[in-house]
Amino acid sequence: MTVAKKRSSTQTLKKSIPAQRRKPVRVKTAYSKDELTEIFRRFSIQRPEPKGELEHTNPFTLLVAVALSAQATDVGVNRATRALFKVADTPEKMLALGEEQLIGHIKTIGLYRNKAKNVIALSQMLIDNFGGEVPKTREELVTLPGVGRKTANVVMSMAFGVPTLAVDTHVFRIANRLCLAPGKTTDEVEDRLVRIIPEQYLFHAHHWLILHGRYCCKARKPECERCVIADICKSPEKTFDIPAPLVELPAQLFGAAGGE
Repeated sequence: MTVAKKRSSTQTLKKSIPAQRRKPVRVKTAYSKDELTEIFRRFSIQRPEPKGELEHTNPFTLLVAVALSAQATDVGVNRATRALFKVADTPEKMLALGEEQLIGHIKTIGLYRNKAKNVIALSQMLIDNFGGEVPKTREELVTLPGVGRKTANVVMSMAFGVPTLAVDTHVFRIANRLCLAPGKTTDEVEDRLVRIIPEQYLFHAHHWLILHGRYCCKARKPECERCVIADICKSPEKTFDIPAPLVELPAQLFGAAGGE
C-alpha cells in the first residue's frame, strides 16, 4: 500500500497563492534602469532645486491655490490669488470673507462658482475637524471638499516635504508620450512612475516632469532640439536625436514662459 506523502504547510501555502502574486510586478516602461537614472540625473543638473509655480505663503494658501488650479493655468491662478491671499490666508479669514467676495477674487478662473463653494466648505472643515490646520496625510486631505489625490500629493510634497508624485496634465502626457510609464488613468501613471523613478530623484521628479512638459516637451509641438534627453527619449513623436547642452538653467527661466 502506497501512503500519500504529506504536503508541508509551506507547499500548501505556495499552492494557494496565485502565481501573479508570487512574482514581482514588472512595470511597463521602455527604459532600462540605467537610462532612467540618466534621465533624472540630467533633469537634476538642469534644475537642481525645481519649484512649483503656484504662489502661496503657507500650507493653507497652497491648498487653496492647487484646488483652484484645476482646468486653469498657474499664471491665471496667481493673478487671482495675489489679492485674495492678502485678505484671506487662513481658514478663519476665508470664512469671514465669504463665498460672494471670494467669487469676486477668482471669477477669472474656470469653474469659479463651484471652486468658491469648495474653498469655503474646506475652510469650514479644516476648522471643525483639524483645528484650523492643513492635515499632513493623503487620507485626511482627500476628505476635504474639492481635494483629490493630485491636490493632496502636491500639498504633501510642497508643504510637508513628503516625496509624492502628483500627476497633472503635463506629467500624464510626458509619461505616455515618452513611453516612460504609460497608463490610461492618472492613478496608473502615478503608480508606475513611483515604481520606476530612482529613489534619490523621487522628491523632485514631479516638478522636473511638469517643467519639462511645460517648457520643452509641449503639448502641441515638442521642442526636441531643446531637450536634454533627446538621445535617450523613445517617443515615436521625437524629431531630434542630439541632446541640448546640459547646463543649469537660470532661475528666471523657471517660470518665464508662464504656466499652462
